Amino acid sequence: MVYDIDAIIPTQNAALARTTTAAVAMGMEAMNAATTSVTTRRKAYMGDPASGIQSSELAGLSREERRRRRRATQKYRTAHATRERIRVEAFNVAFSELRKLLPTLPPDKKLSKIEILKLAICYIAYLNHVLET
Repeated sequence: MVYDIDAIIPTQNAALARTTTAAVAMGMEAMNAATTSVTTRRKAYMGDPASGIQSSELAGLSREERRRRRRATQKYRTAHATRERIRVEAFNVAFSELRKLLPTLPPDKKLSKIEILKLAICYIAYLNHVLET
């Protein structure tokens, strides 16, 4: 889908362009911060009581097999699913925040994630053009 920014934004106000460019940048920073904060992981070491696996069970196994067995525990799968839900939620919140900053006709039109990204790229290019003229 190709967006015609001139049809969406009739104004040539440079102050608005600067403000919106800064807001889009802040939205992207929020998205980066959200996804970075939820990807921090705690390692389960051999013999750690929290891992649910005893060190005697892992003694003769290779590093890869130890990792595979640790990841097979219900506790690990539950924790992983929780981290993934938090990551996806943060990702969706960042997209909705970015979506709020982008003008569309009609304003309440539902856009896919790829459409949001393409429109953001186009809108930023338009705002740069407005600033240069």
